Amino acid sequence: MNYLHTMVRVSDLEESIDFYCNKLGLAELRRYDNPAGRFTLVFLCAPGDEKAQVELTHNWDEKGYGGGRNFGHLAYAVENIYATCQRLMDAGVTINRPPRDGRMAFVRSPDDISVELLQAGDALPPQEPWKSMPNTGEW
Repeated sequence: MNYLHTMVRVSDLEESIDFYCNKLGLAELRRYDNPAGRFTLVFLCAPGDEKAQVELTHNWDEKGYGGGRNFGHLAYAVENIYATCQRLMDAGVTINRPPRDGRMAFVRSPDDISVELLQAGDALPPQEPWKSMPNTGEW
């Protein structure tokens, strides 16, 4: 398993870039604009430490976050997303967002911290029971 990033939602992207980059000193690694989904992702890191990333998520239509929704999730790449999710289920963990696409799943910690699991490399071919499994709760 490899640590990937921590995601935080931001209300004003330019103000956040000013804080994280110009004031705090992080560097922008890459940016992804998704007009269809109406969001922008910006990945930042401390200079020289690209392995520990912060993902800023700007949902274009959001008018403010309440109830801790500005903190998004921790993310880890795993060798086999199906085996990882099965191991977690066998241990009593609810798979909130199953890996229907062979690429991404979400679970929650006992304190409701969302954890994203991503298939390392290419997505695995969709397979049952995952591809028919519905979402459970929030993720």
